[in-house]
Amino acid sequence: MRITKPGMVAVGGGLYERTKANGSRYWVFRWRDRVTSKLRDRGIGPATKITRPQAVRIAKGYAARVAEGGDPIKEARAKIEADRIAKAKDVTFGECCTKYIDAHRAGWRNAKHAAQWTTTLETYCAKLLPLPVAAIDTAMVLNVLEPIWSTKNETASRVRMRMENVMDWAAAREYRAGDNPARWRGHLAKLLPKPAKVKRVQHRRALPHAEIGDFMVELRKRDLLTARALELQVLCASRPGEVAGAQWAEIDMRAAVWTIPADRIKAGREHRVPLSAPAVALLKALPRIDEHVFPGMRSHITTDGMLKCLHTIRDDLDAHGFRSTFRDWCSECTGYSRETAERALAHVTKDKSEAAYFRSDLFDKRRRMMEDWARYCGTPSPKHNVTSIRRKAS
Repeated sequence: MRITKPGMVAVGGGLYERTKANGSRYWVFRWRDRVTSKLRDRGIGPATKITRPQAVRIAKGYAARVAEGGDPIKEARAKIEADRIAKAKDVTFGECCTKYIDAHRAGWRNAKHAAQWTTTLETYCAKLLPLPVAAIDTAMVLNVLEPIWSTKNETASRVRMRMENVMDWAAAREYRAGDNPARWRGHLAKLLPKPAKVKRVQHRRALPHAEIGDFMVELRKRDLLTARALELQVLCASRPGEVAGAQWAEIDMRAAVWTIPADRIKAGREHRVPLSAPAVALLKALPRIDEHVFPGMRSHITTDGMLKCLHTIRDDLDAHGFRSTFRDWCSECTGYSRETAERALAHVTKDKSEAAYFRSDLFDKRRRMMEDWARYCGTPSPKHNVTSIRRKAS
């Protein structure tokens, strides 16, 4: 007869049928612990899915294990843990990279940051991506870092940091155990030279400000969209990426202001650029094909295209270096304050106390400064020589 009242009914051999208040029935194996003398129950399963003969057979197996000194509950937990570990061993480093990036994407400044993480890891850790994250060791990390540690130290340091973060995340998720093989302090610091002691790769130098007028003469001879982008970058002292991705919606021609949104600024906050008369004239002369000021094949032109244009004039320069050219001009040729120049470059004040009290963007002063800069850029030297502007790096 089916039992309907809540309670436990012995079937035999340690097997019981338990009925709950809601009428559901379960099979339970009960035994007395040899050490504590307490009764312990190991669930077998619902009576609707496990038949009585099946429950009797399972209970006999548990009884045999208890007679041998075993513990059905501890053994079940051990099996669950073993299954978890086995499953964790199947999680690859690549899967952890993807999950880490997805988990932190919302907290990063913009989509470009997540893309940089993905590109860096895919480029330099390609051989590690299909391997179980639990199997990654110090030798594997060094195989990634050592080939680029001396030649591309800044990139290598960034790769190491990202690998360390991913494997810390994997350890927190219990996908791996033990020390982090990408950890710097107390580990890789003993195996690799400090970044500060690694010989720096010689970067392309910035153009001396005294040569900017001659350079602009050559640049304005080039009837290329990338040349106009490079020209605007110089006039606005902006970063190449900010100019390449500029959109018409950001530009107010009437007010002569270019407002770059926070998600396209390195500092992560909106930046207003006062447009000088030459900058406005340049923009008005451009065709409006789509929402991008400098449209390209897919969306907009690339910074690589701007760099290639630059190298047709001077192959020893880097486009980003024009910001240094502007900064040197501010310091050496003008009376504008350091704060005004730093605001023009959209630099963040590192001193927190100073930043708290100095919140103005000095827009009016910057407008006068950018007009002065534009005039300076438009004034070639009296002895302008095309050959000298094309000279190769020594």
